[in-house]
Amino acid sequence: MELFGFPLQTIYLVMLIVFGVLTLLYLLFADILEGIATTSFDFFNPTLCLAFFTFFSAGGYILERLSPFKSIFIVLISIITSLFLVTLLNVFILIPLSKAEESLVYTQDSLKGRIGKVIIPIPEDGFGEVLLESNSGRISKPAACFEGSAINEGQIVLVIDIQHGVLYVSPHEFSEEFYS
Repeated sequence: MELFGFPLQTIYLVMLIVFGVLTLLYLLFADILEGIATTSFDFFNPTLCLAFFTFFSAGGYILERLSPFKSIFIVLISIITSLFLVTLLNVFILIPLSKAEESLVYTQDSLKGRIGKVIIPIPEDGFGEVLLESNSGRISKPAACFEGSAINEGQIVLVIDIQHGVLYVSPHEFSEEFYS
């Protein structure tokens, strides 16, 4: 069977190459493109769409070459198989990965009440830097003293408030052995 003057096998192969290349490019530039795609369409997931068309064209190409089925039946088999594979991809890979990313992310409100160590001295009514440690890593944030006084380097502090990305801290009486 032919479509647009080309055999279906050739169309499937060209689709496979094009969508394979687009998938590769999307993987490389996903951070840039995802901001554009997700702000415009909340329901649109480029990964799933590209995977669907890649699976569809690969299935169609293989079935056109190796099976004796009619072309319309091959299209239906390819669509059903692609939907099944994209569903598996979404349920078993993409959803768990998105939840794993969220577990490593912190919010500014989650930093309140945490204990940190001053790594750049905080001058009176000025800014320094505080290092907060957690199981997922270290976070270094700009800091100012909540009371407006100076805090020396190496002193243990308690995060009282956060405004515009700046931690407002207060000196904290804390055992050095516990923090080290």
